[in-house]
Amino acid sequence: MIMLVMVAIVTMVTLGSSSARADTTPGPVGTAATTCASDATTGCLQGTIKLPNGDPAVGIKLEIKGGDLDTTIATGDDGKWSQAITVAGPYTITVDTSSIPDGAVLDSATKNPATVTGALNKNVGYVFKVVGGTTAADGTTTQTPGTDTGTGITFDRFLQQFASGIRLGLLLALAAVGLSLIFGTTGLSNFAHGEQVTLGGLLAYLFANVLGLNLILAAVISVVICAATGYFQDALIWKPLRRRGLGTTQLMIVTIGLSIALQYSYQYFLGASTVRIDRANPVTVDLGPITLSAQSLISMGIAVIVIALVGWVLVKTRVGRATRAVSDNPALAAASGIDVDRIIRLVWTSATALAGLSGVLLGLVLNGVNWQTGLQLLLLMFAAITLGGLGTAFGALAGAMIIGLVVELTNLVLPGDFKYATALLILILVLLVRPQGIFGRRERIG
Repeated sequence: MIMLVMVAIVTMVTLGSSSARADTTPGPVGTAATTCASDATTGCLQGTIKLPNGDPAVGIKLEIKGGDLDTTIATGDDGKWSQAITVAGPYTITVDTSSIPDGAVLDSATKNPATVTGALNKNVGYVFKVVGGTTAADGTTTQTPGTDTGTGITFDRFLQQFASGIRLGLLLALAAVGLSLIFGTTGLSNFAHGEQVTLGGLLAYLFANVLGLNLILAAVISVVICAATGYFQDALIWKPLRRRGLGTTQLMIVTIGLSIALQYSYQYFLGASTVRIDRANPVTVDLGPITLSAQSLISMGIAVIVIALVGWVLVKTRVGRATRAVSDNPALAAASGIDVDRIIRLVWTSATALAGLSGVLLGLVLNGVNWQTGLQLLLLMFAAITLGGLGTAFGALAGAMIIGLVVELTNLVLPGDFKYATALLILILVLLVRPQGIFGRRERIG
């Protein structure tokens, strides 16, 4: 299974790497073609401006002041603007409204000038929304009635959020499937699983940026190391504790302690700031009204292939059938000649490899990873496997897709992190109706 994961990574990233870097060559600062890549001494202010019909807004001028910077730039042929900074702190960005084409104006809800806080080794974006409208001779603007102000629900916004939900669901499923398999074969709720996601992203950062390795090689090494941590976790911690007869509640408390220890180890050695795996500016791809980065599309492709391979292994191979047998009834599986400890060891190794791969892809899609990345996703992972059916890999996939869609579509009507509360509310409502989850089996009690 681990080899299949490796093959998928190399294949998909190789296919997409050329497109993901096609437009990342830095241009001269202060021109329409300006791009920048952040590093330890440089930060980036950036954004994209589009016309009301969705076409790129070309040649719109922006004045940027702050730190030691006082310059004017313009959007390029793709509607993007980008400015390198060398001093962290607040910057004021002002759009020259006279450079906006006729028939369009800045959205009344958009601040102009806008103040953003720039930071070194980080990309900071800001969106100036342009909508339909007219500008009078005295400079006052009138927005076309019914024009979307960014707060209403439109079909284009729905499609964009739906695509983001599919993306989140696929990347969440990579980690949730492994977590579900661990629970299915051992009965253990592993609260340290989120830290395996974090480990994958941080290792990719170390190998790609600190050691300067190729991104594909960095990703492969990161996943292999994560797989090794799962192997040794079971060999040195979980198997000895199982043989001592510890209950699942005691083991769960151990995972909570391990989770806390790993979180603060990451923070101690790598700091609390967000770090980027790939420092090149993301290249966006427009699919009708949907805009996704090339890295997002590649990551989604990798996730689909790996999840399909995991499903094939579970259904079509002897190892997969043995895993399902151990999940159904460990005692009966042992009596039939299956080496239960060996299957559990394989599950731990595969689960942590999948979590590490999820961390690498999330770090690329979210344009950063920090010591709390996995912790922030852990509750969503548990919600996914509970909703899909505890201990079932296919249930974890279905649950992750539902949670991903709910989380992102909630942004259409609710702001900020309310979306996570909505996902958990959906979980509670579903479990009130079907306690065993979507693919879980009803059990008799008493």
